Amino acid sequence: MNNIMFWIQPLIAAFTGWFTTWIAFYMLFHPRKPIHIFGLTIQGIFPKRQKTFATKLGSVVANELLHFNDIVAQIKDPAQLANVMPDIERHIDTFLNEKLKEKLPVIAMFVGQGTLEKIKEGLMEEINVMLPDVIGKYADNLANKIDVQKMVTEKVAGFSSDKLEEILAAVMKREFRFVEAIGGVFGFLIGLIQMGLTFIHF
Repeated sequence: MNNIMFWIQPLIAAFTGWFTTWIAFYMLFHPRKPIHIFGLTIQGIFPKRQKTFATKLGSVVANELLHFNDIVAQIKDPAQLANVMPDIERHIDTFLNEKLKEKLPVIAMFVGQGTLEKIKEGLMEEINVMLPDVIGKYADNLANKIDVQKMVTEKVAGFSSDKLEEILAAVMKREFRFVEAIGGVFGFLIGLIQMGLTFIHF
């Protein structure tokens, strides 16, 4: 019982618990490249499975999180289209009152302000009718051309392991430290249990 190793069992167990948790987190991204030792290949989980992870994530994003049809519906929403009408009206005003004189000076000389207002009114009415149809066809065509799953898969597959580790460390640093501490606490408790069992045995 006077053996020093007996009394420091909880500390050794705590260190072991902390270290094994730390090494588990470390091996999510390290080593970056495969290392071959005695016939075994050691590589970080993410670098090793990055392509598989990218494919799965692309599928989840495209099928569960980001339906492109929802985006199309937002683009075609009359309320959203109404938001662009003031900008269109400003452009028409600029054209009729400024650019028309530059591009067609002869016609501008014989067109009064009242006529310009009539032209503007007619154009705005036509755009109000035309815009939903044009935007709708554009959005539908875009939906057929854009493959969300492929885009996400390619982006994640080409993502730097260093960058992903940096992001996770910035976002989850406290959580990682907490889990490592928990590993040390459980290790310490296991060490105490081992001491207790040894006392009982003797």
